[in-house]
Amino acid sequence: MLNRIIKFSLDNKLFILLAAVLLTVAGIWAGRNTDIDVFPDLTAPTVVVMTDAHGMAPEEVERRVTFPIETAVNGATNVRRVRSTSMQGSSFVFVEFDWGMDQFKARQIVSEKLTTLGGQLPPEVTPVMAPQSSVMGEILFVSLQLADEPEAAEGQSCPVPDGDSLARNCESGTSMQELRTLAEWVVKPAILGTGGVSQVTIIGGDYKQYQIVADPARMAAYGVTMDEIESVGMSVGSNSTGGVVRDYGNEYALRGMARTCDVEELGKGLVKEGVRLYDVAEVRVGNAIKQGYASANASPAIILSVSKQPNINTLKVTEAIEKNLANIEKSFPADVQMNTHIFRQADFISSSVGNVGRSLVEGAVCVIVVLFLFLGSFRTTLISIVAIPLSLLGTILCIHLMGLEINTMTLGGMCIAIGSLVDDAIIDVENVYKRLRENHRLPEGERKTAYEVVFKGSSEIRSSIIHATLIIMITFVPLFFLSGLEGRMLKPLGVAYLTALFMSLVVAMTITPLLCKMLLSSDRYLMKNDKESWISRKMSSLYSRMLDWVLRHKVVVVSTTGVLLVGAVTLLFTMGRGFLPEFNEGSLTIAAVAKPGISLEESNKIGNLIETQLLDIPEITSTSRRTGRGELDEHSQATNGAEIDVNFKLGKRSKQEFMSEVRTRLSAIPGIAVSIGQPLGHRIEHMVSGTQATIAIKIFGNDLSQLYMLGNKIKTATAEVKGLVDVNVEQQTEVPQLQLRPDRDKLAHYGISIEEFNHFVELAFGGEKLCEIYEGQRAFDLVVRLKNENDCPTIDDVKDAMIVGQTGAVPLSEVCDVVSCGGPNTISRENVQRKLVVSANVSGRDAMSVVEDIKSAVAKEVTLPEGYRIEYGGQFETAKAASRTLVLVFVLCLLVIYLLLYTEFHNLTLSLIVLLNLPLALIGGVIAVKLSSNLMSIPALIGFITLFGIATRNGILLIAKYQQASGNGQQAEGSIEEIVKQGSLDRLNPIIMTALTTALSLIPMILAASKAGNEIQAPMAIVVLGGLFSSTLLNIFVVPVVYIYYSRKKLRKKYGQA
Repeated sequence: MLNRIIKFSLDNKLFILLAAVLLTVAGIWAGRNTDIDVFPDLTAPTVVVMTDAHGMAPEEVERRVTFPIETAVNGATNVRRVRSTSMQGSSFVFVEFDWGMDQFKARQIVSEKLTTLGGQLPPEVTPVMAPQSSVMGEILFVSLQLADEPEAAEGQSCPVPDGDSLARNCESGTSMQELRTLAEWVVKPAILGTGGVSQVTIIGGDYKQYQIVADPARMAAYGVTMDEIESVGMSVGSNSTGGVVRDYGNEYALRGMARTCDVEELGKGLVKEGVRLYDVAEVRVGNAIKQGYASANASPAIILSVSKQPNINTLKVTEAIEKNLANIEKSFPADVQMNTHIFRQADFISSSVGNVGRSLVEGAVCVIVVLFLFLGSFRTTLISIVAIPLSLLGTILCIHLMGLEINTMTLGGMCIAIGSLVDDAIIDVENVYKRLRENHRLPEGERKTAYEVVFKGSSEIRSSIIHATLIIMITFVPLFFLSGLEGRMLKPLGVAYLTALFMSLVVAMTITPLLCKMLLSSDRYLMKNDKESWISRKMSSLYSRMLDWVLRHKVVVVSTTGVLLVGAVTLLFTMGRGFLPEFNEGSLTIAAVAKPGISLEESNKIGNLIETQLLDIPEITSTSRRTGRGELDEHSQATNGAEIDVNFKLGKRSKQEFMSEVRTRLSAIPGIAVSIGQPLGHRIEHMVSGTQATIAIKIFGNDLSQLYMLGNKIKTATAEVKGLVDVNVEQQTEVPQLQLRPDRDKLAHYGISIEEFNHFVELAFGGEKLCEIYEGQRAFDLVVRLKNENDCPTIDDVKDAMIVGQTGAVPLSEVCDVVSCGGPNTISRENVQRKLVVSANVSGRDAMSVVEDIKSAVAKEVTLPEGYRIEYGGQFETAKAASRTLVLVFVLCLLVIYLLLYTEFHNLTLSLIVLLNLPLALIGGVIAVKLSSNLMSIPALIGFITLFGIATRNGILLIAKYQQASGNGQQAEGSIEEIVKQGSLDRLNPIIMTALTTALSLIPMILAASKAGNEIQAPMAIVVLGGLFSSTLLNIFVVPVVYIYYSRKKLRKKYGQA
């Protein structure tokens, strides 16, 4: 079969060359039309159910909203975890499905479960599913700010503010309310109109609102109730239709135009006979009660967070968004500034893919240099390197056809493979070239045709090449058994690597023999290049002398190798364990939490102080902050929480020094708990453990106070654990509440029902949306509430509020007790159980060893009450599971490799001698990891698997040559050393070249390890480089010695020698 392919290629020159051209064109086309992203889609199938609970307290939200939703979805098909958060006025339920579940099917299942709730939820509460997005979905932040020192346009005057609460920039006439309106009705629609955008959430500024602010005193004077005012307000938001009128041959649509956006007209509404709305209430345009603040570079801002749909090209959608924004920016007021670079995921993607692409090109250059030095001929170098572009373009074409993306993983797979891409071609070219020169040295009458020589030279090593390449491919099989996040991330790397190897094998069997016949077979060329390159001759001479010494000191060589192996295994057990290396994103995500119960305004001040401190650090280029929440969004913060995105650019200082200063400055701010991560890492951690930190210690139980006490005990117990930083206890603690406890007897005395009492409390203090007021195409809420000082009620305002019963109006304090007490600020749950999380990050150590120390400290210092338990979560769990899978599957792959070797050599012992390369490779790989990161991460483990496959190739080449030279063992014992020496010298060039091309092609990636995009590939490259060094060096000395021992023993057994 293989010989037929080679013969077909030699016989059909035009077809093969045309196929190569078509592959090149198709590969270039695929490269231009394949989506580009930083990582594969890492989204776990998750559906977020969000519910606006209209100001309910957290306990009420948990009991009346969250629990029914959890119960409904908990038993759904393929649901693996249900998490929830209940906070003031909001419920978020995260329904996580098994990996591999179709996202649309998951949403359908949740939607069906929500319909079964029926009347279990309060009538005013409607759960909605968050728009579909991905873990990398948040792609862009757009900030809108007013200029620091705006210059009014010529002739522009400063309008009078619409209300006392409006913050207006009087020099330009633009208010923060107008800026928010611009964001809501101009910028947001422009972004949503871009194909591929999932959602846009806005935070910051003043949300415009039409308000009916009822005056209790005037209401009492006129005998007007809140219900009457509510009725008037609800009627002004709609027009009426009266059908049609026909007159004078025309047909007219009859419309009652009651709707208005004129505040004065709204105030003229009739409440009761002789009483207009403006008699008992102030009708005005104001600001909705703030739920969140935003800032950019410590200045007030409005921030729009843009999320894309899954499987959408981030670069293209970002470019389209920015193009749309550039068009509408021309219509902005002169003092409005827009910035799309405070967070832009496309920058990280371009940087990462560019860095990996550069490593790919630089690696290819290293390969070309090595080939030219060893082959000593431009033509042989050209034939060998043709495998690189053809294999890579073929790989890109396959990636496109499989629906994958060009990302750091697929490019990384090609980077790691690039040295191996030319290995098959090198061995083929080197052997054919050698046979052509040998044939040319024969007398003219004895020479064979170039066709015969090329065919024989290519076919005689074809079996060994096929087996060696298959073994390398088999060693990558464990990657495809990984599940979950690690499988999603690393499988594309394996696909790219294997596809590239397969394409290189196809090139070596078709184009390489043909080019050898076309370019190397002329008598003139062979006469001119009769000798090997000078570097090959020098190396062969040096190796010959060294091998002679080794063969005279076999025991020393074998013993030394054994000692090195024992040392490497010992070092292996001293290394740390981890999941993925830290990404170099060039940005930070800082979660800062102040004391629960703090007001939003105070929380905003603290956030501003944090930004100011951060901006004083030289490396930090910009910050953006979101405090509280802007809309119903699954990433919402509590009132006391802020999320700060920080862009930085390292200069003279290292990242460790920079991070140390960041932590030092933040620790100097009193009253806050801080967790520092990176945007992508932050999202991955949240997806893995539900917590935005490396380690999550989850405490489950019923009593929130008990949970909080246990959390603080764990924090104290782990204070001395080395490498543990950013230790935070989830702030599930009591915050001040003002409870109105009705006196039912007094309510009955004044003729007030419980329903009327509850409705009054909600309407008077929380306010109620009555309808929408339209300004052209824009809609704004019309809200009614009681008048309070500074638009925010005090305790006295609550007590003095007049509630109207059948006997007249009475103060609220007359019919209820106003009690100041405490209640939880937020309640977290997982799988229908309350939980509290102690989160922490790791610095300077591996996560697994830190977790073991935490477990020991907690077991020693913390005693759990009955009904309480602790679970440990984080990336270390994923690392454990992935490591077990990789090791188990690799052991099975070793058995398959052994069977393949047996089919090649038909000898159990020879197959074991080839596998001797694995421990030889282990030595260098372990030392390389120890000297670099001292961390056995999943990428490093995959590096070892890759290394073992590559290292086995050299053993196959040597043993196959020995067997060929010895006539399958039919030589006398005295000639064995000569056969081994000659065979080793014969295979030295291809072994050294394949090892050097593979090793040197990885050096650019290792040197760029600190750059974005190379974080995962660099540990793999370090392992392969170190392992190739030891396996190649020891292989060319240890394998000959072991083979001699084997051959002598076999001969003695055969001839009965002692």
